[in-house]
Amino acid sequence: MVVCVCNAIREKDVRAAARAGAESPCQAYATLGRRPQCGQCVPFAREIISAERAAA
Repeated sequence: MVVCVCNAIREKDVRAAARAGAESPCQAYATLGRRPQCGQCVPFAREIISAERAAA
């Protein structure tokens, strides 16, 4: 599933960044060499990161 249309970031990429230590959407996007553009994806990315961190 695509999380960020502006940057073409998929859910699996955000999950992998969270498992690698990213604690926020900005950190996750930075690990992918990108940054949030319009910001509509940030709440969803935050949920994904929270879920990954809770599962760890």
